[in-house]
Amino acid sequence: MSDAPAQHESGSPIQSRSPSPTGGEVLTLRALVSTKDAGVIIGKGGKNVADLRDQTGVKAGVSKVIPGVHERVLTVSGSVEGVAKAYGLIVSQLLSASPSSPISSNPSAPPSSIRLLISHNLMGSVIGRNGLKIKAIQDNSGARMIASKDILPQSTERIVEVQGTSESIGRAVEEIGRCLLEDWERGVGTVYFHPGANDERSGRRPGHQGGGGRRSNGEAPRGRTSPSPNSPTSQPTNLRTQNISIPSDMVGCIIGRNGTKITEIRRLSGSKISIAKEPHDETGERMFTIVGTPEANEKALFLLYNQLESEKERRVGREQLQQEEMQE
Repeated sequence: MSDAPAQHESGSPIQSRSPSPTGGEVLTLRALVSTKDAGVIIGKGGKNVADLRDQTGVKAGVSKVIPGVHERVLTVSGSVEGVAKAYGLIVSQLLSASPSSPISSNPSAPPSSIRLLISHNLMGSVIGRNGLKIKAIQDNSGARMIASKDILPQSTERIVEVQGTSESIGRAVEEIGRCLLEDWERGVGTVYFHPGANDERSGRRPGHQGGGGRRSNGEAPRGRTSPSPNSPTSQPTNLRTQNISIPSDMVGCIIGRNGTKITEIRRLSGSKISIAKEPHDETGERMFTIVGTPEANEKALFLLYNQLESEKERRVGREQLQQEEMQE
């Protein structure tokens, strides 16, 4: 089965919002899907995805197959209404194709789900203060939403799983899309998750992620270009600035004793990294600002998230050991 018609035109997703020539707003919403589901979404010879584009006016594509990897990324771009309708149709398609979940009028039929990829910096826009926004979306749509606390490896994205009927998922996606468009600036510089061969995400469905050092999204991560003032002529001119939020209780493990770890990350990556002294919003997270070439910033992000993953594993191991000691 050829999936060529389903490839995203640029090979990489665009930002969560970008102005269109007519002044309208374009939402790009990505989701993690199994290779099997990707085949259903594409359809024979690309028929299903072509029909989806015709019915909703969106651009839609699925990332290329990677040998040994069981997940692919679905990308849908268009108006909020078009993207929501597209995801509703996709869920209906997947339900129709699943022998274990036949479409019927049975109200107790098992709901479906879709795993949306949302920038960590935009999660606050979806969850809201004290979880009020996500509760309102669930109440209004009839869908259930589960927001993962973990950042996907070598990225700044997290999973929000939306469960329900195709109609309720479509309604939830529309409300989520509006939240993302309202705060689109916070999504600038997102490092996209790419399923690849070297990732085994603990506690999640079997999935995979690219090895270290590969480009995050096939091009320089989008950030604000910030040439250094008064810099010598040898200074790179393609500097980028990226802001990422780090949970306050994890900041210490990144800085290290007497700043040794953050100094090492700066030295190895070649990026300048500054850390806000105070949390930037009610989530209590601290802002890290990374300035450097696209390659240097990617190396810095890789090292930062490696450090975070190592600390998470260390804490989980410590908790398990404490539980075992208590049981004894």
